[in-house]
Amino acid sequence: MDGLIDGLTVLSDRLGELLPDWALTALTLVAALLFGLLVHHLFDRLATRLVADRPLFWRSLVARSRRPLRLGIVILALAVGAGVSPLDETWQAALNHGLLIGFIVLLAWSALVALHIWSTLYLRRFKLDAEDNLLARKHVTQSRILLRVARVLILLVGAAAVLMSFDSVRQYGVSLLAAGGAAGIVVGLALQPVLQNLIAGIQLAITQPIRIDDALIVEGEWGQVEEISATYVVIKIWDWRRLIVPLGYFIERPFQNWTRETASLIGAVMLYLDHSADVAAIRARAREVVESSPLWDRGVFAVQVTDFRERVMELRVLASARNASETFDLRCQIREKLIAFIQAEMPGALPRTRGEVTLDPDAAPSPLLVKG
Repeated sequence: MDGLIDGLTVLSDRLGELLPDWALTALTLVAALLFGLLVHHLFDRLATRLVADRPLFWRSLVARSRRPLRLGIVILALAVGAGVSPLDETWQAALNHGLLIGFIVLLAWSALVALHIWSTLYLRRFKLDAEDNLLARKHVTQSRILLRVARVLILLVGAAAVLMSFDSVRQYGVSLLAAGGAAGIVVGLALQPVLQNLIAGIQLAITQPIRIDDALIVEGEWGQVEEISATYVVIKIWDWRRLIVPLGYFIERPFQNWTRETASLIGAVMLYLDHSADVAAIRARAREVVESSPLWDRGVFAVQVTDFRERVMELRVLASARNASETFDLRCQIREKLIAFIQAEMPGALPRTRGEVTLDPDAAPSPLLVKG
């Protein structure tokens, strides 16, 4: 590198005898820029050929690092060009300041790319489409939330570093703080929703009351967590609508999480039958229905009379399934097949309304059954 700079210095001195300073400076910087772009182009073609037969991760790595690498090579080439060009102190300081800003942007950009690569490698071990995806949902949710928070922090630190490189902006900020912090209070109040959601995102990542693909009941709507962003949560409702909920909602307000510890759920089917219904026959038929269904996870099954009322008795069928969607489908199957069985085999078990009709005031009352 020292030999290259010495050679460029000699060449610049010889050209300086033929060209004015401004033309020589422009020529030097343009030549440095073109040389940097050429070096990046050759390196990028070489890297692309090397990973052509590699897995998708390596091709994605080369593609994502292409632009930050180009920026880094251009900054380095311009820094070398600025070192050998005949710039006065004012223009030299301006160019160095611009290169400093470019270097800060390069650092922030590289940090974002590194975060993406790390999250890709980390999340490749987990599959959300597995039957028991509780561990996968836990790590995916935590990684995505922390990744978004880290991106916001990197952008804030990068923007702050760029602003701090300007003396006027830095002095203005110091004067505002010295004035009593009134402006800081105003800014803090204005950014309160953003900061609240940012802190809520960190809390969600640590405590994880919700995860990606969790089944929730929020505001009376049942759905699954489709996306967790830096400020809101997208819930895909069963009819494909999307419910957008702020992050702070899940910290401050109660909601139902059907898959908090496990994806398996117990579904309940309520039957209201006449008191003369054959519970044993219904229990046997319900067992046949549940055991023949591929949705049942071989966990929970029960048929119980849970209540007696003046006109009907309440019969509850319990059956478990691997997740909320399969539990809902299993409940529907049980309802359909049991009502068909009752209609065909014991129609007298259907709810009936009893009444008494007296034809002769002096005669004893005769019971009358009215099917309802």
